[in-house]
Amino acid sequence: MTRHRLRTIAAVTAIAATGTAAAAGTASARPAVPVGISDQSAAMFDSPLFQQTAIKQVRYFVAWNAARHRGELNAVRDYVRSARSHGISVLVHIGTDDFRPRRAHLPTVREYRRDVGRLVRTLRPLGVRDWGAFNEANHPSEPTYRSPKRAARLFVALRSMCGGCRVVALDVLDTRGVTGYIDRFYGAMTPTQRRQASLVGIHNYSDVNRRTTAGTSTIMRAVRTHVRSPHFWLTETGGIVELGSAFRCNERRAANRTTYLFKLLHTYRHAIDRAYIYNWKGTDCRTRMDTGMVNADGTPRPAYTALRRGLRR
Repeated sequence: MTRHRLRTIAAVTAIAATGTAAAAGTASARPAVPVGISDQSAAMFDSPLFQQTAIKQVRYFVAWNAARHRGELNAVRDYVRSARSHGISVLVHIGTDDFRPRRAHLPTVREYRRDVGRLVRTLRPLGVRDWGAFNEANHPSEPTYRSPKRAARLFVALRSMCGGCRVVALDVLDTRGVTGYIDRFYGAMTPTQRRQASLVGIHNYSDVNRRTTAGTSTIMRAVRTHVRSPHFWLTETGGIVELGSAFRCNERRAANRTTYLFKLLHTYRHAIDRAYIYNWKGTDCRTRMDTGMVNADGTPRPAYTALRRGLRR
């Protein structure tokens, strides 16, 4: 999450750990829609609070050219290894190489194939089968913002490099202009490619934090005009603790919105196959955006309790 990205989300949206018995209940009774966590820190896997959730799916986003940089490549490799050692699968979501507005480079298909191909060759042997072609493609901080045609070509490239993988073809934020972006994305494809691009990721912060379903349903309707039987993942979602002046620091409100998220998932249980809550560790409201399930010191917030309750449904 970047400062510019958080401003966009703001415009769109304008505790003790439970015991061993509850943890066992969580493991045996899962919600209709599998829920995971989107977070960049592998330290999460060693947290007793995280382990008590019995969550088995996580999401990690990485720059499209991370393979050029040893530190970034090692970070994602170590994250995947740690996750897999805990029996957790990882969705690796490709994204921008620079979150600053208008600073990112839009990769050519050749560049993407070279660098993302190396990521695939590195991570697939470690068990990564779930990939995202480009994170939040319709957001101004992403280089694909003005090029849905290129985003479509990048999906085609990733799919060709990772046979047998599940690939999130298009990943969008529920913001103004999203339907036009979806139309142009699918309009750049052949009929066969459109059928293959059936898995779509949604970032629905607006819906969850306004307690509505408008953005989610709008995106689904737009995709269904191009794909007969699409599948949807909420690749980023969750209650906001703080987001600038739009949402002042309020842990109870975030817990309430986390509870609402599970209601939304129940409503769309026949359409949404998976959801990833962003994110695990908060910042104690010391940054512009804070969405953590736990505090900076690792202690649980009310949203964590709401998460555990939702997972037991």
